[in-house]
Amino acid sequence: MYRTHTCGQLRLADAGTNVTLAGWVQTVRKFGSITFVDLRDRYGITQLLFNETLNQQLDEQPLGREFVLQAIGTVHERSNKNANMPTGDIEILVSEFKILNKSAVPPFTIQDDTDGGDDLRMKYRYLDLRRNPVKRNLELRYAVNRAARNYLHDNGFMDIETPFLIKSTPEGARDFVVPSRMNAGQFYALPQSPQTFKQLLMVSGYDRYYQVVKCFRDEDLRADRQPEFTQIDCEMCFVEQEDILKMFEGMIKYIFKQVKGIDYTETVERTTWEDAMWTYGNDKPDIRFGMKIGNLKVPSTIFLSRQQELSNSPLGVGGTGFAVFDNAETVLAIAVPGCAEYTRKQTDELTEWVKRPQIGMQGLVFLKYNADGTVKSSVDKFFNPEQLKHIAASCKGQPGDLILILAGREEKTRKATSDLRMELGKRLGLRKENEFKLLWVLDFPLFEYAEEENRWVARHHPFTSPKPEQIGTMINNNPVIENAADYLNHPYSNIKANAYDMVLNGNEIGGGSIRIFQRDLQEKMFAALGMDEEEQQHKFGFLLGAFEYGAPPHGGIAFGFDRLCSILGGSESIRDFIAFPKNNSGRDVMIDAPSVIDQKQFDELQIKLDLK
Repeated sequence: MYRTHTCGQLRLADAGTNVTLAGWVQTVRKFGSITFVDLRDRYGITQLLFNETLNQQLDEQPLGREFVLQAIGTVHERSNKNANMPTGDIEILVSEFKILNKSAVPPFTIQDDTDGGDDLRMKYRYLDLRRNPVKRNLELRYAVNRAARNYLHDNGFMDIETPFLIKSTPEGARDFVVPSRMNAGQFYALPQSPQTFKQLLMVSGYDRYYQVVKCFRDEDLRADRQPEFTQIDCEMCFVEQEDILKMFEGMIKYIFKQVKGIDYTETVERTTWEDAMWTYGNDKPDIRFGMKIGNLKVPSTIFLSRQQELSNSPLGVGGTGFAVFDNAETVLAIAVPGCAEYTRKQTDELTEWVKRPQIGMQGLVFLKYNADGTVKSSVDKFFNPEQLKHIAASCKGQPGDLILILAGREEKTRKATSDLRMELGKRLGLRKENEFKLLWVLDFPLFEYAEEENRWVARHHPFTSPKPEQIGTMINNNPVIENAADYLNHPYSNIKANAYDMVLNGNEIGGGSIRIFQRDLQEKMFAALGMDEEEQQHKFGFLLGAFEYGAPPHGGIAFGFDRLCSILGGSESIRDFIAFPKNNSGRDVMIDAPSVIDQKQFDELQIKLDLK
């Protein structure tokens, strides 16, 4: 046999045992007539001691880094113990060894603190995977996978596979398409999610389904996106929204306990989409810290249901003669705790930060609410002290706080304020890596208005049901918008979806909805999105037909598995938790994919390229 034990297994209690180890050479250290070798495998590192006799053999068969080595010997107590290694109390006195395979000099060091850059390590990913940090990430990924499966199994869910070669029904992200040789001129698509199949499984009576499944989207990439990614995909029938929320709160808490040892006993907070956007500027807020946004001016286009409330609020800052506020659609403020002592240099740096192209604001107004209760601002000549204190109160500012104010176009200003809040939370150490805070965001809009196309699009996807009390609003109103400028006055703009997202530390980790399960309502939804009967039948005839055969009420959720792992592992990039990821151009630089194919394959597929 190649080995009797792993390189992380032996302890002082094994002293005197004859063992055979196999692994990769981490380091070689010669000291006169003896040589020490650190041998590494997936499980750890064990020190080998080569005596004077074997040293002569090593001169004839020198070892190099990453050589694959088999060593036979006896476990001995080390004289110079290493408390930083689990095997640090012992070493193997080698009696014989065999080089199983030699290695070229690696292009970077296979160590925790490697000298290899991202591109180099991705090219030689099979070497990068030998490093402990990458190994720990994949171990965490496996632990999350195992915990999720155990929880779902214990709660009656059945793991059912769904197809990867499906029909292209583009709604949202672009599909990856696959040509069919046996059906010339026709194409499969790779699934963006198993959405319709899991709904069909509910129609089939499999009332609790799950799958840890690959999904595919041909979209521009960033740190938290890959062209192929993994979801924990789940569906249940005969459930309402509350049943889904309770079930999957339980799953995430179970994962926390099993993977991180965290007993998350507190109630998971809930907020509506509208309140999240008002209070935090985005629909996936990080609630580990405060700094809630104060609205100083009634916005003109978003959140109709709260305009009347804000119109009666005394917080308006328009009409003061300060053109930046007077001419802005929106004026938003945040109170940064304990930062009233910021210097001019520090506030100037924040001003430059919001002017960066990624943020795109023209400037920043600041107000120092000093500890003694006095106020000082960059707009003192336009506002008296009482007005400035009123502004501070709008965002719950306290003496000692620094109030930061942004003004401009509504959507842009809201996003910039949200980004500024997150940046300051990071700088002030309020976004702690070892702290986890869950949040449900509920009551999303069912529709969004696509101005370029002058039509409604689904906020989530076209299978999401409206709130039960608003089904009549959707059924009884024509979706056509006669005048694009009037879309906010259309009844569809106020319809809420029976949908929910789970947010963890400012990241959406899961999203789902109660589904439409009646054919007539699903047809009405498709029509609202601009699909005529022919298009509905072509794209989704199979689903509409299934709804005629006793489709039960059902709903579900899908969790971003890669993202959940990266958050639990303290990383901002999901690539760190994928064994063989793509780069930001969607390329696998290790195997050089995508790549050209042979002309013979084009001929078999009856495809001719026309590259312009």
